[in-house]
Amino acid sequence: SSEEAMERVHHTCTLHLLLLTVFPLCCQASWMWLGLSSAGVAEQRGCSDLPFSREQKELCRKRPFLLPAVQAGARLGLAECQSQFKHERWNYFSVFGYELTSGTKESAFIHAVMAAGLVHAITRSLGSTAGNLPSLGSPLEGWHWGGCSDHTRFATWFSRQFLDGPPGNTSLPRATSPALLAVNQHNTDAGRQAVERTMVTDCRCHGVSGSCAVKTCWRSLAPFVRVGAVLKERFENSVEVLQRFARQKVRRKDKVSRRVPLERDRLLYLHKSPNYCLEDPGRGSLGTRGRTCSRTSRGADGCGLLCCGRGYNTRVVRHVTRCACKFVWCCYVRCRRCESVTDIHTCK
Repeated sequence: SSEEAMERVHHTCTLHLLLLTVFPLCCQASWMWLGLSSAGVAEQRGCSDLPFSREQKELCRKRPFLLPAVQAGARLGLAECQSQFKHERWNYFSVFGYELTSGTKESAFIHAVMAAGLVHAITRSLGSTAGNLPSLGSPLEGWHWGGCSDHTRFATWFSRQFLDGPPGNTSLPRATSPALLAVNQHNTDAGRQAVERTMVTDCRCHGVSGSCAVKTCWRSLAPFVRVGAVLKERFENSVEVLQRFARQKVRRKDKVSRRVPLERDRLLYLHKSPNYCLEDPGRGSLGTRGRTCSRTSRGADGCGLLCCGRGYNTRVVRHVTRCACKFVWCCYVRCRRCESVTDIHTCK
């Protein structure tokens, strides 16, 4: 039944949390598990007792003050992943298993959004820092670029050191192919670029009587939901690449467009994704049985797509609420009893 399927999904989420609480060091998902841990867990355990690689622990020992930001970045990335895919067949619950090493489009998004979350959170934790604007050429007379810009430069450097290199600084199995390592590194870099390219420029005028004789400008981070939306769009337009290198370069699999250069902000993947229609834990799929769908939508949340052509069940839910309340002198509130009926559709 649909209730049993929903209960199975709930048990899966509970199991993820239980594993993190009881066995935090046994999980291959490494630092991403911090996104499900309670606030303060990272500081309490310290760098040595966290599920980091050897290089990540060393970097953590050098900058332990960044631990809360690393945890905040993991939370930010996981929350945005869940938000962007809440209506999709794959809805992020398998982020700690098969998807990390699958080389699929979903894997590309995970690596990108987690890297972006780390940069965003560290930048926020550092506060505002002056003089972080890149050179914009010769400024016009009467303009002054300054103020307090968000310090993405250090956050980007830390994210690159923490997630990408040196060699061996990864939570992936040692047998991981060079092609997968290269694609994952490309995708994490694409996530970092998304933070930089969504930054907004704010300006303030200075002058007598409201004139704009001098304008001071600075750059600040965009809300992370905007970064997530940009990465989701890149997910939809991701590019499949070859598993074998040619001259140590990643190349498009499509022969027609193989000579077209790969943009640095594109998401790349090696393998086509499963359809995620049926339950298959080995491939990171919980299936869509029991998922709530929309009968009228033609999007990803529509019953036609989400239920994979299996059809859907409909049940009627009645809601009783207090409505049309009025204050009666003296002294009580009189309300009517209102009843509404809602149709809930769940995949077979």
